[in-house]
Amino acid sequence: MTISHLPTLLLPGGLCVPVLGQGTWNMGDDPARRGEELRALQTGLDLGLTLIDTAEMYGNGNSEHLVGEAIRGRRDEVLLVSKVLPSHASRQGTVEACHASLRRLGTDSLDLYLLHWRGRVPLAETVEALESLRHSGDIRAWGVSNFDPDDLLELARVPGGDQVATNQVLYNLTRRGIEFDLLPQSQQRGLPIMAYSPVEQGRLAGNAALRMVAVRHGVSELQVALAWVLRQPGVIAIPKAAQVSHVRENHAALDLKLTEDDLVALDQAFPPPRQAQALEML
Repeated sequence: MTISHLPTLLLPGGLCVPVLGQGTWNMGDDPARRGEELRALQTGLDLGLTLIDTAEMYGNGNSEHLVGEAIRGRRDEVLLVSKVLPSHASRQGTVEACHASLRRLGTDSLDLYLLHWRGRVPLAETVEALESLRHSGDIRAWGVSNFDPDDLLELARVPGGDQVATNQVLYNLTRRGIEFDLLPQSQQRGLPIMAYSPVEQGRLAGNAALRMVAVRHGVSELQVALAWVLRQPGVIAIPKAAQVSHVRENHAALDLKLTEDDLVALDQAFPPPRQAQALEML
C-alpha cells in the first residue's frame, strides 16, 4: 500500500488526515530504547502513517523531544498533534504551553492541538486561547480529548466551540461504551473520533475470540483488533508502536477486511453497550 492510497478523513475545517496514525505515549523516556523508537516513527512516516500524536504530559516533554528528532527534515510530511494539560488551559497558559511544545518539537506550528481532558478552567477561556493560536498560525486546528456527550454539548454553546476538529477518546473492543451515544452523535455531526489505545495497549493479544478470527485471515490478534476499530466510519486510530516490526504490522491491518461472520463472533465475545456508560479514560 502506497502513501497515496492510505485512507484519509477530512476534519471539520478542511484538514485531511490518514485514518491510521502513530501514538507516542510512554515513548522517549528510556535512552536505551530511543534509537528503535526513532526508527519506528520514521518507518511509519515512510509507510504513510504521517499523523503523529504526542502531548506535553508524555514524559514531561520527553515524547515531544523524541518526535521532534524523528521528524527533523521531514516536517512537511507530518500531521503533528499535541495536547495541553487542563492545568495549563487558561487563556495565557494555553498559549505558553503551546509555544513550549513547539520548541520541544522543533517546529513553528502544530497541525492539531487538543485539550487533553476537562479541568477547572472554563471551556470558554480555553477555546478563546485555542482560537487565538489558530488565528496567529501557531496551530492549524484544535480539538478536545476525553470529552463525553455532555462535554461536547457544553462546548457547542461556547463562542468558537463550533471550530472543534476532533475528539480523542479511548476506544477498542473492550471499551465500547462510546458506541451507545458518543460515536453515533459524532458521526451524525461529522466530528471524527480519534481512538487512542485501539488495541488496549497490547493486552488483546492472545484473546481466544480474536485468535479464531486471526487464524482465518492469517494475521495477528492485534491486527484484527485494530482493523475492527478502523472499520468504523469517522474513526481514526493512533496505536503506539515503539518497534519497527509493530509499525509494519499496524500498517498491514489497513488491508484486513473483516467479514460479517467475524464481526458477529467479536460482538459475542465483546458485547456492544446496551445503555449509556461513563466515558472511560486511561
